[in-house]
Order: sequence, then C-alpha cells, then structure tokens
Amino acid sequence: MLRFVTTFLLILAVLFTLEMLTPVQEHIIAPFASILAHLSAALILPFDDTVVAYGKVLQFKESGFAVSIEAGCNGVEAAIVLIAGICAFPATWSARIIAIGLGFLAIQVLNILRIISLFYLGDWNLEYFSWIHLYLWPTLIMLDVLVVFIFYLRYLSKQSPPLESAVD
Repeated sequence: MLRFVTTFLLILAVLFTLEMLTPVQEHIIAPFASILAHLSAALILPFDDTVVAYGKVLQFKESGFAVSIEAGCNGVEAAIVLIAGICAFPATWSARIIAIGLGFLAIQVLNILRIISLFYLGDWNLEYFSWIHLYLWPTLIMLDVLVVFIFYLRYLSKQSPPLESAVD
C-alpha cells in the first residue's frame, strides 16, 4: 500500500508539473480545449443552430452568452489523477495503456456532457450555473475517475490467477 501511495503521489507531482509548463499549455492544453469547444458545438448544432465555437469558447449567437474552456475544465487534471492511479497499481503495461485510453475517453465523454449542460444552464441562470460548475460537476468528474479505476481493478482481479491459500 505504501508503494502504491508513494508512486501515485510521485506520478501526480510529475504530471501536474509537466502540465503547468508554458510550452505544454500552449501546444497541448490550449489546442485540446479548442477541440472540446468545437466538438461540443458540433454535437449541439444539429439541434440548435444558434451556437458557434471559436478557439476555446462556445457561444450563443443571439444572447451572446459564452463559456470558455479553461484549465481545470478540460478534464486533463481528472485524467492525470486516473493515469497516476493506473500507473501506480501493479499490472502489465498493455492493461495500463488500455485502461488509460478507455478512462480518458470516459472522462472526456462526461466532460463534453458537462460543458454542454453548463453552457445551456449558464444562458438560463447564472446563479445555478456557478454552483453546479464549482461544486456538482467537479464532484461528478472525479467520481467518474473513481468508477473507471474501480472497473480497472475489477478487470485486473479477473485476469489474475487466484492466490493459493497460505494455509493448507
């Protein structure tokens, strides 16, 4: 357990430090936020043609209300926590890579739902938007990370041969 916690914290520190570097923010994080904004707009447009995306901003053409997908709102930090947990737990690298890929996808699917729901909620009521943005959605995203990690652990437990009893 101590090995897991130490490795987990070390990986978290390294990945969060890397994420905060200016070149990483400029060349990876900002373009990724832009992709999220445009993907959100693409999902909305078949149902609502009053939406436009530019850069990392999603905006209603008519009301002018907009959301900007900033650091902390792009799911990258949640993915870092998941990656640290997966890498700290003993498993094959192929299992880890598959879990990271599927976990990242699960986080981003929920994050797109979060972005779209907050976008409409903010246009409707800023008070509710603020509370749900600051408290409810971050909790749900981290719960998603926990659920993905639990599924990963269950998968690993089914792959491992049963331990022989120490007492015969």
